[in-house]
Amino acid sequence: MLVREWMTKNVLTLGLDSTVLDAAEILHRKSIRQFPVVDREGTLVGIVSDRDVRDAMPSKFLPCDQAEVTGGGLASLRASDIMTLEPITVSSTTCMDTVAELIVRHRIGGMPVVDDGKLMGIVTQADVMRFLSTATGSVRGGAQFAFRLEARPGPLAELLNELRKAGIQFTSVFTSYDTEDPGFRNAYVRVADMGDCSAENLVDKLQLKFQVLYYVNEGVTVDFS
Repeated sequence: MLVREWMTKNVLTLGLDSTVLDAAEILHRKSIRQFPVVDREGTLVGIVSDRDVRDAMPSKFLPCDQAEVTGGGLASLRASDIMTLEPITVSSTTCMDTVAELIVRHRIGGMPVVDDGKLMGIVTQADVMRFLSTATGSVRGGAQFAFRLEARPGPLAELLNELRKAGIQFTSVFTSYDTEDPGFRNAYVRVADMGDCSAENLVDKLQLKFQVLYYVNEGVTVDFS
């Protein structure tokens, strides 16, 4: 899945001369976390986060509001004064899992999406969460079953074939390598319809051939690990 399918397209931006006070007002009204900063040609030149704005604001405990000082203080601060130069960006054709990895590695809330120098949108932590909810099938509900499989061709196909033979309809399959033993991987299968099987009966059948780690059904987790 690509960034262009999940990014926020109608992005609020700041100009280099936009004031920090204006940015603070928009942050308060719109509940957003970052602004791309563009020059007069619309080229991305930086990014301002909600933390940048908060750091620039005077403390509410101070007796004097520096914003009221004519010609100086907070009123004179511009986006260009507090923005992060050369922010990390991605293109609209970047994979969403790459975006997730970048957000975790750099501890950032989001990234501008830039194609050929043009700002196309922004992709945020919330967009990544929406992507993951769809990829794992959680938005469609149903039971989830977790298995530990050997990390080689064959076991996953065998598992899914067993589910089909049992009349089980699954909506998504999500896999990840075991962080402690790369010779294994975990498979998470979201089931939409178990037919005439109960979760307990299905696990009894599957445990004859596969290692079942746990299942979650109607909000209740049954753990076998």
